[in-house]
Amino acid sequence: MDRKIIAALRMNGRATYAELSRTVGLSASSVHERVGKLEAAGVITGYHAVVNPGTVGLGVTALVGIHPTDTAENDELAEALADLPEVESCYAVAGDEAFVVKVRVSTVDDLEQTLGGLRRIHGVARTRTTVVLSTRFEGRPNNSELSGA
Repeated sequence: MDRKIIAALRMNGRATYAELSRTVGLSASSVHERVGKLEAAGVITGYHAVVNPGTVGLGVTALVGIHPTDTAENDELAEALADLPEVESCYAVAGDEAFVVKVRVSTVDDLEQTLGGLRRIHGVARTRTTVVLSTRFEGRPNNSELSGA
């Protein structure tokens, strides 16, 4: 039942307990109690609005691979990456790169400045940048495991 509730919330985080109760077949009070337990257990870690980046002036997206120096400490490098407001997401990856970060900025000039800032971080040997031309889909919930599919 919790998996059904999670799947429903991933599709619509603003659903009311009454709406969730109709979706999963429980009373609204039971759903409220289960959601509270899921939040307390750290399964549900928050709710957020999905914003179109272009409408808020962030029309340039790039994926940047971070190649560390031989002496770089990954935890310190990740902390430094987290300090950059242009870095939206950071993934530790296998391969030559230690991290891939998603960067959102207003213009290509801003991207150039951001890349310069990334390269100046202690522990960054070099970067590899892929500029996103268009986003086909992003941030969609993957409920296949949760729904039992």
